[in-house]
Amino acid sequence: MTLNTTPPAQQQEQRPGREEQMSPKPEYDTQDYKAASKLQGKVALITGGDSGIGRAVAVHYAREGAQVAFVYLNEDEDAQITTNALDDIGAESLAIKGDLSEPEFCQQVVQKINEKWGKIDILVNNAGEQHPQKDITSISPSQLQQTFASNVFAMFYLTQSALKYMPEGSAIINTTSVTAYKGNPILLDYSATKGAVTAFTRSLAINLAEQNIRVNAVAPGPIWTPLIPSTFDEETVAEFGGDTPMQRPGQPAELGPAYVYLACNDSSYMTGQVLHLNGGIVVNG
Repeated sequence: MTLNTTPPAQQQEQRPGREEQMSPKPEYDTQDYKAASKLQGKVALITGGDSGIGRAVAVHYAREGAQVAFVYLNEDEDAQITTNALDDIGAESLAIKGDLSEPEFCQQVVQKINEKWGKIDILVNNAGEQHPQKDITSISPSQLQQTFASNVFAMFYLTQSALKYMPEGSAIINTTSVTAYKGNPILLDYSATKGAVTAFTRSLAINLAEQNIRVNAVAPGPIWTPLIPSTFDEETVAEFGGDTPMQRPGQPAELGPAYVYLACNDSSYMTGQVLHLNGGIVVNG
């Protein structure tokens, strides 16, 4: 892995962030990953698949034989890199651009995938956003509504639309966060949304158990993705991940295998649970 320590100071002005502007670039694939056709014939839908964790998941799923659709907001260059990576692996793919906080768009996404492949076996709700504020009184109603719309409502809308095309034995995987368990003093609304994602995961797992659809989550700690330099100032970025026991941020590629595990039959007796990939932070949750 490239990042053995914290990253160099850097900041991006636009949100969502752009991966091509990051130094060093996040790693989404590794040469030592050994695929075993664990998702052969499966169709996966991944949100936020243009970069970061979402791209790593898309690539790992493709290596395991899945056909991959991914949704992104407006990062066309990053999305093209994901598409190229999937093409290089030989996977069928579909990139869909739009805003998941709109219920109608979520329905359109699912319809496009159904028209192309006729089913959805794996749904990865991964897209999200964050906006640091040191004072709760600085969080405007519009920011609060936008954060919940992107991180929670979109997850509901897409899951509602996708379920009608998900056969028995399918898997839903949600990206929550270490902040849902240990909190964060400047990410109050973001942490609240991730707590909602964890509760949604547990409740939906119970709700869908009789349909044999498993629902689990991954709670990343500090991971080196475009979200970081586009969210924090240079000083904060230069210290990012340094407070973990491993004293560094994680790479997206280090999370990909966890999403494979939760999507395939290796985790057939696991539902309503959360995997914590956070550099050694103990959260007891």
